[in-house]
Amino acid sequence: MEIVDRLRTLRLVPVVSLPSVEAGLRLSELLLGCRLNVIEITYRTECAGEAIEQICSRFPELIVIAGTVLSPEQVDQAVAAGVKGSVSPGFTPRLAAHCRQHDIGFFPGVCTPSEVQAAREEGLHHLKFFPASLSGGIKMIDLFKTLYPDVRFMPTGGISQENLDQYLDCANVLCCGGTWLSPEGMLAKGKWDEIEQRLKRAVDLLDRRD
Repeated sequence: MEIVDRLRTLRLVPVVSLPSVEAGLRLSELLLGCRLNVIEITYRTECAGEAIEQICSRFPELIVIAGTVLSPEQVDQAVAAGVKGSVSPGFTPRLAAHCRQHDIGFFPGVCTPSEVQAAREEGLHHLKFFPASLSGGIKMIDLFKTLYPDVRFMPTGGISQENLDQYLDCANVLCCGGTWLSPEGMLAKGKWDEIEQRLKRAVDLLDRRD
């Protein structure tokens, strides 16, 4: 699947809860300027649906992923807007089937062996490990590598500039979700210089790994 290949190359996905559509548009410009052309917009704020639609329309070069997807209706809205993938905090067969019908990449959240197996039985081999730091972190990812060598993970929750390298060193990590890059409070206050510096530091780290 193309979205999986792109995420494997990018290695880091900014995960954002947008306080406004305008903040999303400004952040999209910063991401492209910093050569990090991907964003996961969570359905945690009222403006998420409109922001996803406008960002997909105005920035076609940006890979837009819908996050915190909880219902088929949100999947439908995201697909209509033009997203490349969808991420959910948990796994349900119903949501997996709906995404499969729409031929959209689906990365459900898992944090236990039972959840990994349930998703795997639905044909899903690329999963969000969430919340990563509260669910065993790198030690749990290492265990999953032994139990499920054909599954790759997107750890999210507790990933930071300081531990990003350690997570990316894990052979079964597809990419990491980064909530520290542009927190909602920072977006709401318009702290664009600080956000840009966070993005640049993360991209510099990724460049050093090449």
